[in-house]
Amino acid sequence: MKFKSDKTKDDRDIFAETCSSIINGVISFFILLLMLVFPLRYNNSYIDILVIKYQFYWGCIVLMLALCLVLSFNMLIIDNLQNKGKHAKMLFSRLHPKNWSKTFSITDVSVIVFWIILVISTFQSDYFYESFWGNEGRYSGLFLLTLYVASYFMISRFWKAKEWVLDIFLISGMVVCFIGITDYFRMDILHFHDKIASEEWDIFTSTIGNINIYTAYIALVLGVAAAWFGVTRNKVRVIWCYLCMVVGFFAIIMGCSDNAYLALAALFGFLPLILFKSKTGIRRYLLMIATFGTVVQCIAFINQAYADRVIGLDSLFEVLANFNGLMYVVIGLWVAYVAVNIWNRSNQNKGDQAGQVLVYGWAGVLLLSVLAVCFLLFDANVAGNAKRYGGLGRYLVLDDSWGTNRGYIWRKSLELYSDFKPIHKLLGHGPDTFGILTVSKIRAEMPQRYENTHNEYLQYFMTTGAAGLIAYVVFLGSAITRIWKRVEEKPYIIGCCFALICYNTQAFVNISLPITSPMMWLLLSIGMASCNKRDQRI
Repeated sequence: MKFKSDKTKDDRDIFAETCSSIINGVISFFILLLMLVFPLRYNNSYIDILVIKYQFYWGCIVLMLALCLVLSFNMLIIDNLQNKGKHAKMLFSRLHPKNWSKTFSITDVSVIVFWIILVISTFQSDYFYESFWGNEGRYSGLFLLTLYVASYFMISRFWKAKEWVLDIFLISGMVVCFIGITDYFRMDILHFHDKIASEEWDIFTSTIGNINIYTAYIALVLGVAAAWFGVTRNKVRVIWCYLCMVVGFFAIIMGCSDNAYLALAALFGFLPLILFKSKTGIRRYLLMIATFGTVVQCIAFINQAYADRVIGLDSLFEVLANFNGLMYVVIGLWVAYVAVNIWNRSNQNKGDQAGQVLVYGWAGVLLLSVLAVCFLLFDANVAGNAKRYGGLGRYLVLDDSWGTNRGYIWRKSLELYSDFKPIHKLLGHGPDTFGILTVSKIRAEMPQRYENTHNEYLQYFMTTGAAGLIAYVVFLGSAITRIWKRVEEKPYIIGCCFALICYNTQAFVNISLPITSPMMWLLLSIGMASCNKRDQRI
């Protein structure tokens, strides 16, 4: 790689742009690989799917970081020879502590703090090896979490964001959804079920694995498709995102996992805070709700017509599908959508803005909904009035059997935490060491071995302490907030924003695995890359 020796300003700019383009190309290649191949990667059915995806992910990230490091080193040498280290000096000057406030955002600082806590937690752990590799859990040890953080900085700081990566993500997502939908019909087109016990056929699906993890992945896909559909002005992309959203609705319902309720509630609950600012957004939100109702009705028809061939629904989705008035509700939603369309067309001369009144009104509805849920939980659990809620009580009463025994493991986790030494309450026993703690502390009381708390936030609380959880939540919250604020400038990043919102809402009842978490971190990094200005990057 040669550059002219003439030290003109144009030559220096060409050098910087060439170096940036090369690094950007390397990062783009690996993002494409992770978006397109990673979700579909498998080897021996579901038997080794966690290991295969974990190995594929860390292999891609390590190779990407190594190539970028080698290329950067060569570029620094060339810069030193041809430009007397001008660009290198500029690079390292931005790393000086006095420039940190200009270089690093709250999101960057919080993730650095999070990583430092992970390192300290690992080195002070009684289970250093297991904490580093996560081999006694789900491979989410310091090694994997370090790769998450390193890839975040690499992508958010050195990659020029492109919206086409979200199209690639949706393409691979549609394949995952299609396979999951065929599994709902017990077609098993990949013949994965031939290698697992028959009693597990209905709880493992697509190229993801367990239905809870599958639903978490579909939450990411649905968040991107639905939110992007709500704001895009490109007619082709409106159709594309709408089709992806419809398929996503079918897939997440047919996934038959309760964590889908939280993801959908987050999607439908928070989208109006953006969409209700315009008449187009209101119209598309109504179309979204009407479409969802139609999908539920279609699945109800499918379950009746093919009762002997499909897995079937349970829990809340079953209640919705069997609701006698569902057809009338769906028709009412479509009538409302058509009426709003007619009203919009008759008022085109008044512009597309709808003002902030509806946004504030919806925010009030959300607040009242949260208060109502809090009251129901209090009434059912503290006041002892669970019987008055009938079948809904299974969701309101937080006893040991709640959430397929999640209530039990959450209670035992908090009891276990109360016995921790102060240092472990602050920093935990090391990432992904929860399974070891249950064996050494409460294994005799537990009906089975739990490697995870089945709540990502509680998991971080137990394994990295209060400090680790706080840093992680600040990181997520600040990232979502920053992406949210840039939606009007770069509408496509709303997909990243709502993918994060949907995923991290269902994470309250789910686990972090190197099957879905890499995609969450990747979408977060892409969103942050879209927020960062080129001149602010290291």
